[in-house]
Amino acid sequence: MTTFEKFKKAIIENADFDNGVTFFCGGYGDFDSLCLNILKEIKGDFPAIELLFITPYLNDNYSKLETAKLYYDGIIYPPLENVPRQFCISKRNEWMVNEADFLIAFVKYSWGGAAKTLEYAKRKKVGFFNLAELH
Repeated sequence: MTTFEKFKKAIIENADFDNGVTFFCGGYGDFDSLCLNILKEIKGDFPAIELLFITPYLNDNYSKLETAKLYYDGIIYPPLENVPRQFCISKRNEWMVNEADFLIAFVKYSWGGAAKTLEYAKRKKVGFFNLAELH
């Protein structure tokens, strides 16, 4: 079974598609691209799911916004207008955790942004599944 297939199976097993589900996506890096591809494939079988790009930045020159319109059902900009640019991604991640019922992560190490987000989710008692445990 490929990594893609393992991750897809884990997402399907951990999401409640019967009641409709919305996925918040960060849109950065290899893991986010992999998740988007998996979720687009899953959406073929479960068309009621919603894929939302949660952007940490909002400006006209930010090319991800135009690209996001092609792949996501919507774009959300959390209230980050007063956050210094260097903290926007971590604050966006905290916002996603605060709004989520469940977190799907890929955290191999105890350091870095993904690890901090997972630790934040644990403190907030948000359920999670760490795909790195399958890898």
